[in-house]
Amino acid sequence: MNVQEFGKLAGVTVRALHHYDRLGLLRPQRTDAGYRVYSTRDLERLEQIVALKFLGIPLKQIKGMLDLNGLELPDALRMQRTVLEQKRKLLDRAILAIREAEQSIGPGRRADSALLTKIIEVIEMQNDSSWSEKYYSPEARAKIDERRKEWTPELQAQVSKQWTELFADVEAALGEDPESEKAQALAVRWKALVAGFTGGDPEIGEGLNKLYADKANWPAPAKEQMAPFGNPKVWEYMSRVMKCGG
Repeated sequence: MNVQEFGKLAGVTVRALHHYDRLGLLRPQRTDAGYRVYSTRDLERLEQIVALKFLGIPLKQIKGMLDLNGLELPDALRMQRTVLEQKRKLLDRAILAIREAEQSIGPGRRADSALLTKIIEVIEMQNDSSWSEKYYSPEARAKIDERRKEWTPELQAQVSKQWTELFADVEAALGEDPESEKAQALAVRWKALVAGFTGGDPEIGEGLNKLYADKANWPAPAKEQMAPFGNPKVWEYMSRVMKCGG
């Protein structure tokens, strides 16, 4: 297919296709005369480009992801569906709250403050749950969403308790030699709790490292939630302990 035929088939403008070509995102074959020629394989890549763009990922980052990951179409579609389903749940909650408020407000009446508060809470809930997504690749986000299905409130309470106890134990051991048996035992507990979240997946681990490296730019609610774990001496000490443990 030439560029006009391909654009019509895909519902994308010729201008957009030219732009993707210039960025190296979607490079079709060329005829001897230099005209672009598109195939079904190009349509598969275009689908991934459009889907990732819809998820809010910059085009330059999309290129790196597609070139690096090389996901087969079924895996890419599965990942996209998981992320979009999670976003849809959040949007559905916001829409429902707004609809309920809309239906309860009669002509000439002011909105009940409780209804408006509910809308704000639902939308802020969406913002709070999505602020950290930028640190993870779409593949990692999809895996995290899958793991959330098993993350019960009881498990969350248990893990929070374990982190609180571990942090207190590390603070009490700041004077210990990082190579000591006691310090390395703390490292084992620390790694186990991190692995409980990442599942040992390197992509999730990479995103988690990026997230904690950017603590200064976290939203206020996240900073408040992490305040009990904000002692920089603990983080510095555990970094040295981890290095000693190899």
